[in-house]
Amino acid sequence: MDNLVHSFSIDLNSRLTDKLSNQFLATLSKLDDIRGTDSSEFPFIDILDGGENNYIALGYELFTWNNAVHNTIWNIKDDLTYYMGTHKIMAGVTFEHQMADNQYMRNGTGYYRYNSMEDFMNDAAPEIVCLTYGYDGEAKPAARVQFNRPGAYIQDDWNVNDKFKLTYGLRIDGLFFNNDDLLRNQAIYDLDYDGRHIDTGKWPSNSITLSPRIGFTYDVFGNKSLKIRGGSGLFSGRLPLVFFTNMPTNGGLVQYQAQLNGKTKVWDGTKNAAQKGFENYTGAYTTDAKGNRYIDMNQFAGGLVTENGQASIAALQNKLFSMGYPNHVTPEMGTVPSSISAVDPDFKMPQVWKTSLAIDYQLPVSFPFSVTVEGIFNKKLHDNCISDWAIPNVGGFARFNGADNRPIYPAGFRTGTKAFVLENTSKGYGWSANVTLTAQPFEWLNLMAAYTHTVSKEVTGMPGSAAESAFTYVPTVEGPNNIKLHNSQYVTPDRIVANATINDKSGNHYSFIYETWRGGYNYSYMMVNDMNSDGYNYDALYIPTDAQVANGEFRFVSQDDAQRFMDYVHNDSYLKNHQGEYAEPYSVYNPWVHRIDFSYKHDFKVNVGKTSHKLQLSMDIKNVLNLFNSSWGVSKFLNSEIGSEARILKYEGVDADGYATFSTPAAISANTETWAPNHAVGQCWYASVGIRYIFN
Repeated sequence: MDNLVHSFSIDLNSRLTDKLSNQFLATLSKLDDIRGTDSSEFPFIDILDGGENNYIALGYELFTWNNAVHNTIWNIKDDLTYYMGTHKIMAGVTFEHQMADNQYMRNGTGYYRYNSMEDFMNDAAPEIVCLTYGYDGEAKPAARVQFNRPGAYIQDDWNVNDKFKLTYGLRIDGLFFNNDDLLRNQAIYDLDYDGRHIDTGKWPSNSITLSPRIGFTYDVFGNKSLKIRGGSGLFSGRLPLVFFTNMPTNGGLVQYQAQLNGKTKVWDGTKNAAQKGFENYTGAYTTDAKGNRYIDMNQFAGGLVTENGQASIAALQNKLFSMGYPNHVTPEMGTVPSSISAVDPDFKMPQVWKTSLAIDYQLPVSFPFSVTVEGIFNKKLHDNCISDWAIPNVGGFARFNGADNRPIYPAGFRTGTKAFVLENTSKGYGWSANVTLTAQPFEWLNLMAAYTHTVSKEVTGMPGSAAESAFTYVPTVEGPNNIKLHNSQYVTPDRIVANATINDKSGNHYSFIYETWRGGYNYSYMMVNDMNSDGYNYDALYIPTDAQVANGEFRFVSQDDAQRFMDYVHNDSYLKNHQGEYAEPYSVYNPWVHRIDFSYKHDFKVNVGKTSHKLQLSMDIKNVLNLFNSSWGVSKFLNSEIGSEARILKYEGVDADGYATFSTPAAISANTETWAPNHAVGQCWYASVGIRYIFN
């Protein structure tokens, strides 16, 4: 993989008058992630053993040709700052252009599969031939999104008096998409989703975002011993571009994927009409008793397709063109794929409301000693989420009887083709609280300690880079169209950090860092199988109470299953505290881990003429505790006896009373440990030595 980054900038600072200054800044960034290989262009060939097993594989591997991600971003901004008495007024304009594209051409050099070595050596017809190519001679087709973000802003820093400073301002951002790289798939557009249509030829409507902000600092006594500071405002985020490029990719009009075999139907004998996409097919075919026509693979007998003796992309492409395969694309050529990815026409940039309040207090002691207490609250106004427009409301579905009364999806519940649409949600919030102590009791000693508690609630963390995976991988009760607010998949709820730095007059520097936290490996208690029949095996677990099990409101297939499951519940800190509830996704945090890092540095003076430079030698040891005991400083993750996911209950069907029945996996019992040490290289101690020359 070649990761190429090119960045250029121009920065011009001008002082126009004693009170007026200007900054002009222009940047260009080009980021190219290109998957590479040393292979020359050549088809990929699979040769089977005469059955279903692969015997030999050779050629240019299937996944590298034109596999790349490109991002080009350029920004221009101009800021004007004016000092007017107690006011510092800054106003500016900005313009950003971004292009992001994704190239992926599986079978881009051609693909042949032969049933046996004998068939291959004797130039028999292959079973399968494939080629992915761009329309109209485009050698590197890409799913591309381009947009422009003009903006303007103004801010005033106002020193109201010697104690109080007020900062307030407004930012206005526009979002304007370029639709030139898109083409509507008419077949997708003609689908009706309860009066809604999906246009793969248009990005969301242009929009304007307002972001007002205000902040203050109050020096209570005027001597900086007690400060109160805070602020509130709206802040915009970045677009989830990978889900944007999903739309043209799944729309099927970026490139053509030719997949030929003897079962490829090109003519429907019953309708006496060509199959969709094969209206211009002129190649050889076979015919069955019903008049259906299929591609005759014997037209590929005689070895790999070549031109001038070379098996090349152009040779196979020209062969396909001669058979009537398309070289040009129009909206009417679109077909309905197995699933659709799209972006809501009303989609807006992610935006959050942030509010903070902090107190800085210098304790009245003989040495510097300060305490900072800070709280931050976030409310999501426009967050990202995905819904399937083909799933109806579950309100009319039947439900299980008993304590776990989740809905039951009927067979064929979808109203049409899967349609995963990127949308906005206003659900979600978070807050964090931090306490930090810093002290310098002696000139040679600096101390710091901090504790942070974080809460983050969201609908989805968008796990995955494809629309359906991001839609799927969040545990739910009523299906992924009905995800409830839950703890963030990526939050670390509690963290403590302490640091001591010692310096002496001989050039020695010692540093000790202690850190402890819980979370990071965040799990969800789930069912083993798909209980609600929505087609996705990410069903959240219901945790019954002892009474519900005893009175038959929650039923097991045997007493042994009930006993083992409830014993495990009683021994698990999360489960026993949430009986009578559905398990909240990503709310099972791995236990506290404690680590100490040590660093030592020594400075040597190096005199060069009249200048004194510095040579510094260093030694760092990470996770010192693990050096003395292999079990210390090691994180824990889910016990592998349970599995890679916390699936601890299996749905076994409905009994005669309409109650769900359950069994308990063999690994779950009173003796099951939830957590086990994470035996990985990253958990071990390690040391490094360094040398640095510091010019004065």
